Amino acid sequence: MVTAQQHSRVKVEHSTAVTVAVCKQRGLEAEKMSARSRDRAEEEEEERKEGLFEEEEDEDETSSASRMKPEPPEHQTIPNIPESVDDFLRNFLLRLGLKRTLSSFESEWYDSAQKVFSGTLPTPQSGVFFLPDASTHQKILRTELETICRETELLRMEVLTAGENLTRMQRERNFHRLQHRRVTDDKNQLKKDLKHLKEHLKSYEPAMKQLEDKHQAALRQKMLLSLQKDRVSNTTEVKENQEKAPEKKSPVKIKHPKDSEFPVYSRMVKLQVDQVMSEPEKSLRSFSLQRSIKAHQLPISCIDLHPKEMMLVSVSDDCRWRMWRLETGEKVAEMMLTGEGHSDWLSGCSFHPDGTKLATTSGDMTVRLWDFSLGCCVLTFFGHSQPAWSCSFHSSGHFLASCSSDRTTKLWDLNSQRCRLTLRRHDASVNSVHFLSSSNFLLTASADKTVALWDARLAVCTAVFTGHRHPCSHATSNMATNVVASCDSGGVVNFWDFRNPAKPLATVDVGPMGANQVAFSQSGRALAVASGDGLVRLVEVESCKVTSLDGHRDGVQSVKFDHKGATVMSAGSDGRINIWS
Repeated sequence: MVTAQQHSRVKVEHSTAVTVAVCKQRGLEAEKMSARSRDRAEEEEEERKEGLFEEEEDEDETSSASRMKPEPPEHQTIPNIPESVDDFLRNFLLRLGLKRTLSSFESEWYDSAQKVFSGTLPTPQSGVFFLPDASTHQKILRTELETICRETELLRMEVLTAGENLTRMQRERNFHRLQHRRVTDDKNQLKKDLKHLKEHLKSYEPAMKQLEDKHQAALRQKMLLSLQKDRVSNTTEVKENQEKAPEKKSPVKIKHPKDSEFPVYSRMVKLQVDQVMSEPEKSLRSFSLQRSIKAHQLPISCIDLHPKEMMLVSVSDDCRWRMWRLETGEKVAEMMLTGEGHSDWLSGCSFHPDGTKLATTSGDMTVRLWDFSLGCCVLTFFGHSQPAWSCSFHSSGHFLASCSSDRTTKLWDLNSQRCRLTLRRHDASVNSVHFLSSSNFLLTASADKTVALWDARLAVCTAVFTGHRHPCSHATSNMATNVVASCDSGGVVNFWDFRNPAKPLATVDVGPMGANQVAFSQSGRALAVASGDGLVRLVEVESCKVTSLDGHRDGVQSVKFDHKGATVMSAGSDGRINIWS
């Protein structure tokens, strides 16, 4: 007898078997549907391939003109995957409780579809793409949107920064534009003011020239009045002396009790000249450097040779003068004396004719007289208002001439210790002064490009040598000839005749650097030139041939011949004295 409990158990087992059978039948149907869908997809793929093959054959048969036309892009046909398949499989696995199989199915399904969409998996040969679902596509779009938002924010910040920089640069541009306009206006105004000032200055030039002429005329008138006054005074003294002592026939004509008189030279000078001209002279090409003396640490501005002995004096920018003994055959010179007393650089020096005294000029506007026996300065002349450049003794030794940048030349009397004459004629600085040997004539070279010849007894200019195109730096003469030599800052040396000052006899160019000093040999056949390029040039007066001696490291400032014309001494800005023989 079957109980109720057994009946219920049989009923449950029957229902379970029915359910399992139904599930199996549905699984079989699902598999059949999947097979049908796969067969349908394969048929569509084969049809698509055949269509593509036929299109390729049609394209081969078309003309070249049709091949030039762009073809419309080919659209891939993506079959719609019915969602009932994956839903059926998902529901089927859920009903059976196969959760692990379901999770593996979902992960493989969606991962493969996402890889195909992103391009990590190759495209299937069938051309069918498995697209991700809406959730995955939404995540991808959200990621791209966030990236674009970040880039947009960065670009917005960069645009704001660029806008601020542009505004700042525009403000700076406007500021600099205003400054440029202001500077341009100031420049134009300054140009106008400068033009007006130049015109104003030109309007004053005739008046200045007229005043300068009046000044020179007044100075000449003053000199003439002084001479006339002296003449009247001397005449009065002569009359008084004649009244007091009528037995005296020749009254003494002196202005000051200690004033010196200019001597009168005889024909003995001509005999001395003939004796000098008869002596043979060394060839200029045979000169070479024998020794070099480091005389001063600073540049040497001038040297002078003792009138009787082989002793040389050098003056320098160190405010000192030094005397050197030049022994024949010795390479080292002996310093005998040195003198200090000037407060500024020394510019010139000159030996007294008897060799016992020395005169120096300086930038402190003074002229000093030094006595070798006493070893000190015995006399200082004040009178120049600007630096004194050069000095020269008269052959008698009673007078000393000095020149200065104040455009004057002064004649000092050593006996009365006063200025006897002031010669004014040059329009610029007087750079050198030189007494002609055994005469009362005086040569001056000026920066106004002229050389003047003066009669010291009458205090008048007897000749003016014009022809230099640059400021004259030095002028000298020789007692053996009637030739004067002068040099200028352009390196040009001119030879002049006393009787024809308008035109030079010959011109020698030793430039381009300036010629600082010239010196004749005793016979007057050779001329030494101190050049600013560091060379000593020897010029033959007759042929104007030039020989160069190279030995200084800087410009040569002074040059001298010895008493026989066999040795040349030069000094320069390198502080050295070179002996050439």
